Amino acid sequence: MNAMHRSTLALTTFAACLPLTALSLVHIHGRDLNAPLLDSYDYIVVGCGISGLVVTNRLSEDPSVSVLCIEAGDPDQYEPIIQNPVYVGADIGGIYDWLLSTTPQTQLDGAPRPMPQGKVLGGGSILNAMCWNRGGQDDYNAWAALGNPGWDWEGMLPYFIKSETYTPVYSAEIAREYSINYNPLVHGTSGPVQVSYPRFFYPQSTNLFAALNYLGVPTQYDPNDGSSAGAAFVPTDLDPVNQTRSDARRTYYDPYVSRPNFHVITGQHVTRILIEGVESNFVVDNPTPGGNENGNGLNGVTSNEGFGFGPGGSTPALENSTTAPLFRRQSPEASNLRITGVEFAARASDARTSVTATREVIIAAGALHSAQLLQLSGIGPSSLLDSFDIPIALDLPGVGNNLQDHCLVGTFYPYNNASYPSPTQLTTNATYNAAAELEYNTFKTGPWTAGSPNALAFNPLPLITNNSASILSGADDQDPTEFLPAGLDPTLVAGYTLQKESLVRRLAETNVASYEIINNNAGSLTLAVMHPFSRGQCYIRSPDPFEPPNIDPRWLTNPVDRQVLIEALLFNRQILATPAMLPLQAAQFVPTVDDDEEALNRIINTGIRTEFHPSGTCAMLPLEQGGVVDPRLRVYGAQNLRVVDAGIFPMIPAAHLQAVVYAVAEKVISMV
Repeated sequence: MNAMHRSTLALTTFAACLPLTALSLVHIHGRDLNAPLLDSYDYIVVGCGISGLVVTNRLSEDPSVSVLCIEAGDPDQYEPIIQNPVYVGADIGGIYDWLLSTTPQTQLDGAPRPMPQGKVLGGGSILNAMCWNRGGQDDYNAWAALGNPGWDWEGMLPYFIKSETYTPVYSAEIAREYSINYNPLVHGTSGPVQVSYPRFFYPQSTNLFAALNYLGVPTQYDPNDGSSAGAAFVPTDLDPVNQTRSDARRTYYDPYVSRPNFHVITGQHVTRILIEGVESNFVVDNPTPGGNENGNGLNGVTSNEGFGFGPGGSTPALENSTTAPLFRRQSPEASNLRITGVEFAARASDARTSVTATREVIIAAGALHSAQLLQLSGIGPSSLLDSFDIPIALDLPGVGNNLQDHCLVGTFYPYNNASYPSPTQLTTNATYNAAAELEYNTFKTGPWTAGSPNALAFNPLPLITNNSASILSGADDQDPTEFLPAGLDPTLVAGYTLQKESLVRRLAETNVASYEIINNNAGSLTLAVMHPFSRGQCYIRSPDPFEPPNIDPRWLTNPVDRQVLIEALLFNRQILATPAMLPLQAAQFVPTVDDDEEALNRIINTGIRTEFHPSGTCAMLPLEQGGVVDPRLRVYGAQNLRVVDAGIFPMIPAAHLQAVVYAVAEKVISMV
């Protein structure tokens, strides 16, 4: 069969949207750009990424309710780098990225790593790899078991469904060849986000799936039905007609821009939450000329390496001070703080503007910035706030702790059989790329539709190694404090103890993913830890709200995560040696076929990067487990403050996170 499958759809007209009006200091979409803010709003949402736009949209469905969403970034201009799937990853490190980085990772090679995050209307949905999967039923059943009733799989499924319009793959023949099946009972047909498949498939995906099956790893029937272990061709947030990115801005904002009570301001950095009766630190509350003006990372480790799915790209080039006195509050159990609004400014040197919320403030700034904002506002670990003379409104040790991420390590096994189409041809063969571009622009088919690395595998540990029992036994025997940051509050240790018990129990199963294989169809089988035992921290580094936080993911500080990656690298060798993979003629460069464990550890130490999934820093857990929010996502000790983003995840699910964040935001609306 011809390796390149093209549709025979008639030419569809792609209506390019006009650029937005030049931005003013404070501008509001949905009415006159120069109109002033209202005196007050019922709800103020901080951060207009996925969760922020979902919450703002749904709240404003009630015409009697006024909602303001405040975004630090600017709107994109409908650029091809954003919309066209071929450019997935190319905007990492660009103008819509916060340009954050981690602290030096001394447990690896001592170097910091880039930590890309979306600074744009639509947030991470503008920058991400577009993969759309939910994780396993066990992920959400584990959330519920930690003290969060209603957050199990059955409680989440209606909101997964509500967020999407799922379009099955366009060809029954393609569906059979690439094992793409779906259960209509778990998919939405009228939600905002378009979820579908590209109009081009690289045949190497079938080689990989056959190899995994040969080695005993199954292919998932539907990667979004909650049985998420095994190989899967996952759908993407892709418009099935235009074959363009279906992001949060284009699905939850643009169609509703004329709604009179749906207000959005962009280019404005929220500097603190206003709390009735609580003073602020002088530096938090006042302009800081001469410092970091826009809040972006400035430490020189930002990256344009895209998603790090292996050396070599497949994305073609684009064409053209005094402090206030300390004010200490009681513990959260005895507090009932009233949040009155927020302060914000476009730049560090600008005077702060305040706006009032009569009902609630909802923080949706992402796991890193939500934790930072709470800490700057006096909500967080008291020892941290004391060190910066920030008046303590609530002593909540969990704020900024429990940081989890899917860390990944790239591999490089370039395929040398030129009879297979390769995504690298888009960068190495100008004639091929020009033909692919013409096909995309004319018919919305061909390789330019297939930018997302969506032929994946979520492998259980017992199916890939005979060492799984000993690895998990070692994890079970660990003292919970052994690999955690020093000096943690006892509630955080108690919470981690229960998380570790859950992980050990679940990862012994043959239907729970331990790690992910990210296949780029060019010879990279990148590996990412799905259920990490390691825990990190995100703490402010100063009381200046425009200074990025210290982000310390502490990847692989727990040796179990490293052992999983070692076993996964060894299993890659088995994959490449299967009869299904041999025709691709892979050259094993990184790692080599005879690299020993010491060499593999060197590759891991230098190669570890983020999969862009920071979470857990404002965890939905009981207070006695180090929780920050309750099962209604209300911050403990505050009567009208919520967090709604990946920060609330008590444990990170085995998934790419955007579908999960959409569902969390949809679910919380029923609780507001």
